[in-house]
Amino acid sequence: MPKLGAITAILRIFDIAKAREFYVGFLGFEVQWEHRFDDNAPLYMAVGRDGCVLHLSEHHGDGAPGIAVRIKVEDIAALHRELIGKNYRFARPGLEETPWKSREVSVADPFGNRLHFYEDAAG
Repeated sequence: MPKLGAITAILRIFDIAKAREFYVGFLGFEVQWEHRFDDNAPLYMAVGRDGCVLHLSEHHGDGAPGIAVRIKVEDIAALHRELIGKNYRFARPGLEETPWKSREVSVADPFGNRLHFYEDAAG
């Protein structure tokens, strides 16, 4: 029986400086690599934090603004404290108990993509 592996979301971006400010400065990801076909080509890059990897792309057709991604977290309360402590001017996420028995911190990036960090309520 085939076995599926981890997924890597591709999120559309339109401004590299804003993407870095949000994903690296606010969320604490690190740039893993960047690629351009030439100096005037769109950027495609990978950012990662712990076991989570996201691809960010300026390429037309790589994702559409406004998608939602769910990212499982161990110790969601600690992540919430970390994000609030950064005093990021564009987001002050809450920590929500959901009807589907999870605890979540949700943020939107500067391009309308939504990231829902979650852990099971028991967890």
